[in-house]
Amino acid sequence: MGLFAALLCLGTVLSSSLRAFSLGSSCSAPLNGGTAAPGDPYWLEIIQHQGTSAFNPNPSSYQVFRNVKDFGATGNGVTDDTAAINYRSVRNLIIDLRQIPASTNAIGLHWQVSQATSLINVVVEMSTASGNNHQGMFMENGSGGFMGDIVFNGGKYGIQVGNQQFTVRNLTVNNANIAVSGIWNWGFTFQGVTINSCQVGFDLTTGGTSQSTQSVGSEAIIDAVVTNTPIFVRTSTASNGQLGGSLVLNNIILNNVPTAVGVNNGPTVLAGGTTTIASWGQGNVFSGTSGTPTFTQGNIVSASKPSSLLDSSGRIFGKSHPQYANYAPSQFISVKSQGAAGDGHTDDTAAIQNVFNQYSGCRIIFFDAGTYYITNTISIPAGTQIVGEAWSVILAGGSAFQNQNSPQVAVQAGAAGSTGLMEISDMIFSTAGPAPGAILLEWNVHDPSGQQGAAGLWDTHIRLGGAAGTNMQASQCPAGSVNANCQAAFVGIHLTSGSSAYFEGTWVWTADHDLDAGNSAQISVFTGRGVLSQSAGPVWLIGTASEHAALYQYNLAGAQNHWIGFVQTETPYYQPVPPAPAPYSSTSVYSDPSFSSSVNMAWGMWVQNSYSIILFGAGFYSFFQNYAQSCLNTWNCQSQIFNIDSVSTITVYSLSTVGVTYQLSVSLTGVVNESSNQDGFQETLTVWSR
Repeated sequence: MGLFAALLCLGTVLSSSLRAFSLGSSCSAPLNGGTAAPGDPYWLEIIQHQGTSAFNPNPSSYQVFRNVKDFGATGNGVTDDTAAINYRSVRNLIIDLRQIPASTNAIGLHWQVSQATSLINVVVEMSTASGNNHQGMFMENGSGGFMGDIVFNGGKYGIQVGNQQFTVRNLTVNNANIAVSGIWNWGFTFQGVTINSCQVGFDLTTGGTSQSTQSVGSEAIIDAVVTNTPIFVRTSTASNGQLGGSLVLNNIILNNVPTAVGVNNGPTVLAGGTTTIASWGQGNVFSGTSGTPTFTQGNIVSASKPSSLLDSSGRIFGKSHPQYANYAPSQFISVKSQGAAGDGHTDDTAAIQNVFNQYSGCRIIFFDAGTYYITNTISIPAGTQIVGEAWSVILAGGSAFQNQNSPQVAVQAGAAGSTGLMEISDMIFSTAGPAPGAILLEWNVHDPSGQQGAAGLWDTHIRLGGAAGTNMQASQCPAGSVNANCQAAFVGIHLTSGSSAYFEGTWVWTADHDLDAGNSAQISVFTGRGVLSQSAGPVWLIGTASEHAALYQYNLAGAQNHWIGFVQTETPYYQPVPPAPAPYSSTSVYSDPSFSSSVNMAWGMWVQNSYSIILFGAGFYSFFQNYAQSCLNTWNCQSQIFNIDSVSTITVYSLSTVGVTYQLSVSLTGVVNESSNQDGFQETLTVWSR
């Protein structure tokens, strides 16, 4: 539903000086840490920038990497640099509002965004004067998303947010009147929150029970520390059924917080103090195969958290986007400088493989901006660190990927059974169609012992069709057509049984519209499967989404030890014409789900033989039937969307659905009917457990 941002403009003010890469020869010593001196510039500002936009009509004329000083910014703290700066992804930035009068409605970030945008390592400084009107962030709509490692100091509001769904990891708010003001949502997950000396931690607008009165539908908060703040969570409406909104609190440490949960100008729902809230919820609770809700304001089931998912303090583990600030330019190697063209047409398979063979483990592999066409499997050895520039693209195409009965891996992350570091950030994996047999990313690598999150993706996405170079745009794949040449992939990401993974802000998207058409025309592109996980873990899926695959968006098959939140899916707009699994075939080799005449649309999530799974916030959406939306009025665009077999152990918190009759099914039998949980445009259940 959101726009895929096409350009990454960095939030740091960069020097205009450039230096070429140290090309060097093959590895002579492992990369054991950064060698940049404390006063050295950040590597990204001084390397040679030779990236291009491969499918621009005139690639040589289009500037990809942009230094804000080249566009008129001075960075002297006095000159007005407003016109010189614009962002879709913002990182490594301090925004200081303190020179603006405290009475002014000043906003640090207007963050009105969708999927595949990112906000990381940002600090907003605001007035701490009584009654000030400063605001760190304002977000009124969108379909996100992920943000993390952000700090807001002072202000009337730290952040004021309204968006369909979002994951926020590692948020700190100090000395604000209200730390987080929730305007509306279908579901937000906050993982790792620190609030110090505010008046209210979370102030939530609640009370929406119909599509015309959308408010905060679901708020799930885990691993928070709140200190010297009179009220932790305040809702605008007293609870009566779902009127107070769905709320889940897990591992909340309160220090001098008199009210844990209360109603504005109303009663205290949960007393605070100096205490720890282990697992508390407000909303409809379900268990087993019973479809009868129990409205609860109190303790709820606390999922057993596998130790492999936790950090040393007992919180869900998190790892910041790698940025290699301590590394010198000589520790990077450019794939373009090593012979890769990145022009979207030249076969770069051999050139890229040669770079990995020679430099993995002793250089950080830098993919200059461009589109790198490959015609066979690229094998990335364990021990590799990869960073793209403005979402560099690896584009798989050709005969090797055209047989869905004999699927082939495009990008292999680690050999089967391998252990070691694997960091991939700021990249896109895609196909040039037809590619019905492409396994875009096979993830085999596992963390070394004692190194959590060593193998992961950050701000890295699967994009299938709907863009120049894919051969699957509006002219080839108009909405409503079923064209064999518009089959984009067999599966987006496959986590194999021996792997572990930390994925943060990853979107697996089969295009529903053409990004490079002037009118963003709807299209019909077909991918077999979204994300298949057979991993025994640990796996962290933080702020991920998968949309429009034919069979499923997420399939947990024999998986264990997974932390998932917030996860978002959309069913293909064309279904049930053709019905799932068409134009693909189901196969037991890849643990595909079941379909029938009555269950003929893609699963949002399918869980089978999987154990120790925690789903902490989810949005499974079905907006269309064959591109028509009248089914939204009767909540039957799809009958079932989330199935759990009879043996899997999974605890589900804060599940929201749209357009679906049964929100949750057990062994293909619908259990939780949407009619019990209407909460604005979406329907929300607070907890389901076995």
